[in-house]
Amino acid sequence: MTKVIAVANQKGGVGKTNVTANLGIGLAMRQKKVLLIDADAQGSLTSSLGWKEPDKLDVSLSTIIGKIMDEVPVEPGEGILHHEEGIDLMPANIRLSMTEVSLVNAMSRELMLRAYLKGVKAEYDYVLIDCMPSLGMITVNALAASDSVIIPVQPHYLSAIGMTQLLQSVNRVKKNINRNLKIDGVVLTMVEANTLLARDTAQLIRTQFGQKLHVFHAEIPRAIKAAEAPVFGMSVFKHAPNTKIADAYISLTREVESIGKELNREHEAHERR
Repeated sequence: MTKVIAVANQKGGVGKTNVTANLGIGLAMRQKKVLLIDADAQGSLTSSLGWKEPDKLDVSLSTIIGKIMDEVPVEPGEGILHHEEGIDLMPANIRLSMTEVSLVNAMSRELMLRAYLKGVKAEYDYVLIDCMPSLGMITVNALAASDSVIIPVQPHYLSAIGMTQLLQSVNRVKKNINRNLKIDGVVLTMVEANTLLARDTAQLIRTQFGQKLHVFHAEIPRAIKAAEAPVFGMSVFKHAPNTKIADAYISLTREVESIGKELNREHEAHERR
């Protein structure tokens, strides 16, 4: 059973793209078939995985959504790029901004990405969607197409406040569009464990939200290696193996995989009824 996960936060600069890329490659290292979808017009995920000029790509997520809107068939594998570390990528570029404007007047405008995934997700164990830092129509599409959400949060006061806004947005999507949407959890990113502020804010997030939400045990530390890896189009596992940040992503991958296994068990139990 395929699991579709949106990696989302309305606040920018919290590490969504790094989490998407490294979690996806971490799952691939554990023999999972993984598709990453860049759902941000900035194309950060695309460029961080080695395609440095995403605006020059002939086919991107904008192309695919345009075809779905126009009821034009999407060819198998169309637009999907293959990364040397074992994951597939549906790229994005600036044209996605125009697509978002076009969606405003489209029929079933929130469901275009879901319609696309219906035709491709059977090829994968996991689909991870890197969302833009806003609740525009593309992000709504991502939430409508997903089984769950992972929320990266930097342990700063304003990030904690912004997370409350995101939870409200997720609840609105769940109420009106995708009633099966769940929150897998909150992952703390760019953690500076040697600062009192980071430790206190991390504890605040675990205390304030931990009673209602799962907060992943794995914490992603701030590390220069994490910033360097996208320059070379690779994951931290390849650029900086045997480091604290690589170990943190391995731990996060295992936690996410355990949630996926629990989902599969629930699905199998439901099928037997």
